[in-house]
Amino acid sequence: GFAGTSTLTREEAMAAAQRAVAIAKASATALRKPVRIVPEAPRVEAFRTPFEIDPFTVPIEEKTGLLLEINRRLLSVKGVSKANGFMTLRKDERVYLNTEGSDLSSIVVTSGVGYQATAIGDGDARSRSYMPPPLTKGYEHINADDLLANTQRVGEQAVEHLHAPNGPQGIMDLILDPQNLALTIHESVGHATELDRALGYEESLAGRSFATPDKLHRFQYASDVVSFVADNTLPHGLATHGFDDEGVPGQRWHIVDHGLFTGYSTSREVAAEIGLERSNGGCRADHWGSIPIVRIPNLSLAPGAQPLSLEELISDTDEGIYIEGRGSFSIDQMRLNFQFGGDAFWLIKRGRLAGMLKNVTYQSTTPEFWNSCDAVCDARFWIPDGVLNCGKGDPMQIAQMTHGAAPARFRRIRVGAAR
Repeated sequence: GFAGTSTLTREEAMAAAQRAVAIAKASATALRKPVRIVPEAPRVEAFRTPFEIDPFTVPIEEKTGLLLEINRRLLSVKGVSKANGFMTLRKDERVYLNTEGSDLSSIVVTSGVGYQATAIGDGDARSRSYMPPPLTKGYEHINADDLLANTQRVGEQAVEHLHAPNGPQGIMDLILDPQNLALTIHESVGHATELDRALGYEESLAGRSFATPDKLHRFQYASDVVSFVADNTLPHGLATHGFDDEGVPGQRWHIVDHGLFTGYSTSREVAAEIGLERSNGGCRADHWGSIPIVRIPNLSLAPGAQPLSLEELISDTDEGIYIEGRGSFSIDQMRLNFQFGGDAFWLIKRGRLAGMLKNVTYQSTTPEFWNSCDAVCDARFWIPDGVLNCGKGDPMQIAQMTHGAAPARFRRIRVGAAR
């Protein structure tokens, strides 16, 4: 049973507890099996995002002034018809106490910024975006010089995108940049390995998962160059909050280890259902009035072990497509069949970029796609991109998490048109 309140008095706390008990008793009338919660040792701790400038002490005129100057510069590029920019600034303060003896508090500050230029002509419209990775940092993360320095390039590439030829269709090799990979990781690995979904608890709203518990430690999720590391202790990670909303501290573990499926994100309840001794701290709520649910952790593609740059990876690819940024996507309710686009596309010919393309999507199944990965660039090129608006639950809850990656190559993937 769950109940929440924003009135911090003894009387209202008791009333909320009584409502939660009443809901639990009502829910028990439909109980199929007893609920068991794995144990967690109590702790007394305080967590604070390392930050220098509280975003909410920065004058609104400074923030809007930067966004307006970005838009002005984008619109000054010949051929750009539309420009937009945004900032996402959050400050979450939590206090967590439970009857087991935990007394926890946290302050988490998040900063993100981005912008987009759109060119319009010949009955078509094409865009180009610039979105540095959002992080749990203060306003010092909003780098005005960098944002302004990229406006000319972004505007020119929006115009180039408009006039680019349509991409080829068929079976091709792909090289994907970290921002494009972040969304693919999120949808085909992150959601697929939330244990509540794999057990069928999300079926009526968002679907299930092909990555069922019978596959754990048995299923080849990806090629042996691919490891997915969950890390809710990652410095400045979007899901690095010190502890989750069941009092479990942030941890680091493998979801996929050199291709083998080895783990889930869990809560204390669903961890017990598959015989785990402890939750890995993946149960979070977005509001005092929201029930904590299993969420995707900071989940990243580990960088390659051998020295490899993006330029070397492209030069080693005879023919294919290089994709940057995020575009449209769709994925089925089992997190198995999918289609992803991107923000910008270039043809690769004889190991060189040979011009921009448009209308490119790639289609695959999750295991086929990740097993086709034969190269990942090294740690020098690893970027902690992430998602600020992951929706899950009923009523809907919004969460954030980092998905880091370095550029990676995928062999013989089906490429189609975006129209």
